[in-house]
Amino acid sequence: MNLPLYRVMLVKESVGRRYRYRITSDEAAYRALRPFFRNLDREQFIVCCLDAKHEVRAVNIVSVGSLTQAVIHPREVFKPAILANAHAVILAHNHPSGDPTPSDEDRAITERLQLAGDLLGIKVLDSLVFGDSSYRRVVKKRRSK
Repeated sequence: MNLPLYRVMLVKESVGRRYRYRITSDEAAYRALRPFFRNLDREQFIVCCLDAKHEVRAVNIVSVGSLTQAVIHPREVFKPAILANAHAVILAHNHPSGDPTPSDEDRAITERLQLAGDLLGIKVLDSLVFGDSSYRRVVKKRRSK
């Protein structure tokens, strides 16, 4: 019996500028990730994978949805983080309406992804919602266990 053998690898789709970008605040994350959300007419959800020094290792588009929602599953969010050997992630998505106010669904999925990250040992540092010209944080500081 021959069983299929697979190789799992991370493939860089494009080469950006060759410098290390360290994310030290939610404002820095907003500046770094803003280009991914320009001129979109649908929701898009991305994960920014960071090393232990919070330098960007990879950015992955997890989901492209509709005008009002994108389907998000922890498996799809953390797959690129695991492949990139990420220590932490920053989650981000846009609201095509232009209003970056987090919805109840945004809060619920962020909490679910934080729990999944805790199980995997990958910290969810922040979750941002992008509007037309501003952003809002979904993540609030959690109490230490």
